[in-house]
Amino acid sequence: MTSKTSLRRRTLLGAAAALGAVALPGLAQSKTVLRISTPAVPDDWHAKMWTVFKDSLEKSAPGEFDVQINLNASLFKQGTEPAAMARGNLELSSISAFDIAKLVPEFSVFTAGYVIRDPEQQQKVFNGPIGAELFKTVSEKMDVTPLATVYLGTRQLNLRDTRNVKTPADLKGVKLRMPGSKEWLFLGEALGATATPLAFGEVYLGLKTGTIDGQDNPLPSVRAAKFYEVTKQIVLTSHLVDGIFIAISNKSFNALTAAQKQKVTAAAQAAAAYNNENRIKEESQLVEFFKKEGLQVTTPDVEAFRKSVQATYQNSDYAKVWPKGLLDRINATK
Repeated sequence: MTSKTSLRRRTLLGAAAALGAVALPGLAQSKTVLRISTPAVPDDWHAKMWTVFKDSLEKSAPGEFDVQINLNASLFKQGTEPAAMARGNLELSSISAFDIAKLVPEFSVFTAGYVIRDPEQQQKVFNGPIGAELFKTVSEKMDVTPLATVYLGTRQLNLRDTRNVKTPADLKGVKLRMPGSKEWLFLGEALGATATPLAFGEVYLGLKTGTIDGQDNPLPSVRAAKFYEVTKQIVLTSHLVDGIFIAISNKSFNALTAAQKQKVTAAAQAAAAYNNENRIKEESQLVEFFKKEGLQVTTPDVEAFRKSVQATYQNSDYAKVWPKGLLDRINATK
């Protein structure tokens, strides 16, 4: 071999090595990035579920995805996620029924009282034909695809003084603190109480001084805010079974292969199942906690509440945007 040939060979080998070196970072970048934005704090089940999503996806599709979890609304502010996903600036988040109803008015049925009875029915509604139809509309109007339904909690009444509450009529004259929007105040009035807007941070003092007679929240919030220190009764009205939805940007979802779509959906459902199981368990344990703290925990005639509240909604402007027969179909889901 001549020195000229040897030089040419070394040059070619060097060029090939250089090309290989350049190609390696490209291989590393071939992972599909999935950024998650959530306002949840680290100790919340809604935060922990995203780790389950990440682990599940890594197990089913090793090396295919780079899942990046951003808690505490550090990536996008709460409420801005749907628009970010629609623009393709964010891959995944959880969105509320209130978020969806802004662009899909018929979805507002799920912001009304006594539409969903319990977490089990919630899953049956959204995992069945009703959910499939509405999620298709959500995808078309919002450019996001809901993948799984996450149980947020069931709102109960928490009263400053004990009363015999069986029907909405028994709440007449009760100054019930509700969040300040017209939708929340309408729900408070539908429950039979005098809805009173008050900032969440003022509720403890309001209960202590008698400015308000009661408030409504899921039981974990009652414990976290220590409302049990200034109240004597919890009435298990279960008037709003709330939920959020794990959703992915259509732009991101449509870029996946059919197999990847299945794996991402399965991971979202595994995350939701983890959250739902733990949140339901926590709520059931809290009843005993409040009893030990000296509170009376009572259950009213929930069916009487349901009939009264649903009738109030059906005679209101809110129900005018609900598709005909939708509420009956939800009620018939067992």
